[in-house]
Amino acid sequence: MNSISRLRYFLYLSILIVGCTTGKNALQKGDYDAAVSKAVDRLRSSPQNKEAMQVLPEAFDLAIKTHLRKIDEAKVSVDALKWENIMYRYQQINQLSDEVNACPSCLNLVPNPPKYVKEFEDSRYKAAEARYLLGERSLRENNRQSAKVAYQHFVKAQSLYPSLKGVKEKIEDAYWAAVLKVVVQPAVINSNAYKLSNQYFQQQIANYLATYKGNTFVRFYAEEDAAAQKVRADQLIELHFDDFIVGQTYVKERVEKLKRDSVVIGENRHGKIYGTVKATYSEFEKQVSSSGLLNFAVVDLRTNKLLRNQKIAGTYVWKDYWASFRGDERALDRQQLALTRKREVMPPPPGNLFVEFTKPIYAQLVDHITSFYSRY
Repeated sequence: MNSISRLRYFLYLSILIVGCTTGKNALQKGDYDAAVSKAVDRLRSSPQNKEAMQVLPEAFDLAIKTHLRKIDEAKVSVDALKWENIMYRYQQINQLSDEVNACPSCLNLVPNPPKYVKEFEDSRYKAAEARYLLGERSLRENNRQSAKVAYQHFVKAQSLYPSLKGVKEKIEDAYWAAVLKVVVQPAVINSNAYKLSNQYFQQQIANYLATYKGNTFVRFYAEEDAAAQKVRADQLIELHFDDFIVGQTYVKERVEKLKRDSVVIGENRHGKIYGTVKATYSEFEKQVSSSGLLNFAVVDLRTNKLLRNQKIAGTYVWKDYWASFRGDERALDRQQLALTRKREVMPPPPGNLFVEFTKPIYAQLVDHITSFYSRY
């Protein structure tokens, strides 16, 4: 690129940058709000900027007229949520006026920018009222899905106008009408020997359900809590161990003949004597396997329909290794020799093994519950 071309490029870039910072480009594209904001920003740092001085009054006038026209159109609309659009338009006008009021040089170009404070407050109230009425209409349909819609309307109404009369109570009513109430039975195990171990598994489930945040509109209850609170449950989760085996033991032995050459086996007057050393190496592996099968079922209490019935399997294998040898220990490598110095270890108590195989079952169960109730 020669010097003349480079100069032209930088001149074009400078014009483009100035156009952006003064709001001229935004004005030409019909984005009047952005044009006002850019022109005001430019005039704050450069009060005599000619282009910004030309842009501001024209962009401000067009922005106000556009918003007022849209407000008039919205007022005759049949859209139930039209007041939110009207509120937004008044908010934009007031924001533009605040920007001009905060720029002394801008007030010479746009004196007395209009503010629609009362109109904004009135439209905000009417927008909240419209949401409230829509919420009431949905709530009267008397089903969970409509109650969820009602809840969203009431929450929006409160965010628009927090002091709106009765809205807090309506949010509460809609929420509880929308909530799916699920009672969870304790995991059943047909063995007195493992009842204590099963309490750990049951406590894990209780902790998860108590802190469940997967779906706002699903609440879980233990049987005793549901009874105490007189909850009319929608669904029931049944959990019971169909089958389990704790402490099934397997022992494997692997025998290996070891030989190592060029080992110093003695010494004479001529020096060291090298030879071959041998050993019979036996390595043992003990596995204690525990596994179980949990049945996870969901029942609709209103129709007595089985909604989900699934088997969840879990396994835990405890392992121990040790070894022995006959012969010359020099035939063994370092790792083999270390194993020969170990002794057989007793496996954990059966109750601990039961807890261990329920851990992968718990992880899968949580995934199944989360997935199943995400649709509600």
